[in-house]
Amino acid sequence: MTTINYKRPIPTLKTIYGIGLFLLGILSIDTLICIPFFGAGLYFFHTDGLQIDLKHKKYRNTINLFGLTFGKWQDFPQIKYVSVFKTTQSTRVWVSSASTNVSTTVIKVNLFYNTNQKIEAYETDNTEIAFDIAKQIATALNIDVLDATSRDTQWL
Repeated sequence: MTTINYKRPIPTLKTIYGIGLFLLGILSIDTLICIPFFGAGLYFFHTDGLQIDLKHKKYRNTINLFGLTFGKWQDFPQIKYVSVFKTTQSTRVWVSSASTNVSTTVIKVNLFYNTNQKIEAYETDNTEIAFDIAKQIATALNIDVLDATSRDTQWL
């Protein structure tokens, strides 16, 4: 595999809002008010991500809309290492007048350069997939992988 594609998933509530706004646009198709509804509906369907071309050693931040991918290719900076680490993401969920925070554990793959700058390459909830991606990138760029999924970090 010479290209790694990562698209952040669209949250369910964002999809529901997008469908609702798009339907409002269809219902008001005979007036000019349909334009903002269609535009807002399309906005809720877009997602961002990252695409890495390992063969040509390039990457691009992407915007994806209905299967179309947009973004400008850039050369990699001088990458020092690939880091795989575990972190927690919190999402606020509202139901009627009550809210709560829902936390999930995710595994991230980052490419570090210039000491502390990073490119967020991949995110998953599966540790094996994260390490497979990290090893592919490390092999293509001839760099090391740092396992930071536990308190005791180690180089692979």
